[in-house]
Order: sequence, then structure tokens, then C-alpha cells
Amino acid sequence: MTCCEGWTACNGFSLLVLLLLGVTLNAIPLIVNLVEEDQTFKNPISCFEWLFPGIIGAGLMVIPATTMSLAARKRACCNNKTGMFLSSLLNVITVTGAAYCLTVSIQALAEGPLICNSQGNRTSSCEFSFTNVTAIHPESFDLQWFFDDSCVSPMDFNNPSINNTTASNWRTYSLHFNSIENNHRIIHFSVFLGLLLVGILETLFGLSQILIGFLGCLCGGVSKRRNRIV
Repeated sequence: MTCCEGWTACNGFSLLVLLLLGVTLNAIPLIVNLVEEDQTFKNPISCFEWLFPGIIGAGLMVIPATTMSLAARKRACCNNKTGMFLSSLLNVITVTGAAYCLTVSIQALAEGPLICNSQGNRTSSCEFSFTNVTAIHPESFDLQWFFDDSCVSPMDFNNPSINNTTASNWRTYSLHFNSIENNHRIIHFSVFLGLLLVGILETLFGLSQILIGFLGCLCGGVSKRRNRIV
């Protein structure tokens, strides 16, 4: 196995681990929402998990390059210029998917969960638009919604459902509400910080494989040892 093929096989295992991690992280808020509400899209933690950055961006779009890279270990591919070129080409898809995962994760960390927004965690405040996802403002990326004691504005308590709460059960309601808020904040922060790291690592592995594939094309992609075996 050439050094190019060795690095390609290593990339394949790394991408496989990141792929599974990205899918798992994306599925966590979906499963939590299903358990809490017994429905798939009622009061979600945020809208961003429904853009599937981990399942599509860091998952499905990484499968072709991962499969190609793992095949290099068995010498079924990447042993010639065509194989190395195809490996580089497939990793362009990987980098694209990782960039999508990165973009959604950064926007999700900048805005926080829906419970921290003025409209509350209601699906009516979900706007699935690629323009909104790419409209990232670095100055708003301060994570205050996570580090503050509470991200819910006091004005959010001025609604009929809360005003009808009696004094006897107000404390219980508040504690329960704060527990839900903290859970949503922790889950949202952990999931999208993890997806952000997954996207960064997949981008690095994808770019390195593009470079290795290009070098493999220049070197012919076949070792002298293999030529003797053949």
C-alpha cells in the first residue's frame, strides 16, 4: 500500500466515525422532542435540527467519499490515477456537506433554542430559508442565551396562560418552566457545538484527501511492491 493509500484508508475510518457522530448528534433533539411531546414537530427545541445538518450535511453527503476511502484498504480502488482522482472528486462533496453542517451549526449557536426567542418554542417561529441560514452576523455570536441565568425575557411571562396561574402553584410552574428552559439550552448548545466540531474535522479530512488524491494522480497511485506482485 502506498503512503497515499494509507492516508486515504485512515481518512476513511475517520470520516466514518465523524459520519456516525454527526447523525447521532442531529438525532438527539429530534428524539428528545418526540419523547417530551409524543409528536415529531410540536414545540421543537429549535428549527435547525430540522435542517438536518448532521444527517444530510455531515452524514449522507460523506458516505460516497467514506466508502471510496475504506475501499483503499482492500486495494479495490485508489491504486491508479483514476481511483485517486475519483477519491478527490468525492471528497469535494464531503467538504460541501461539512460546510453546510458548519453554516447551520454556527447560525444555531448564534440564535439559540426557540424557547429563548420572543415567540417561544412554537413552530410558527420556524422559518426554513437558506438565506436566513447564511445570514450570519459575527457580532451576534456571543452565546449570551447560554451563559445568562435565563434567556427568557420577562415580557414572555405576560400572556394569558401564565396570568391564569394561581399563587399557590406559581412556584411549581416556575421551577418546571426553568427546568425545561435549561434542558433545551444545554441540549441545543451541546448538539450544535458537537456538529460544529464534526463539520470542522470533516472539512479538514476532506481537504487533505483532495490534496492526497492529487498527489496520488501525480505519483501514479501504484507502489513498486504492488507492481512486483501483479
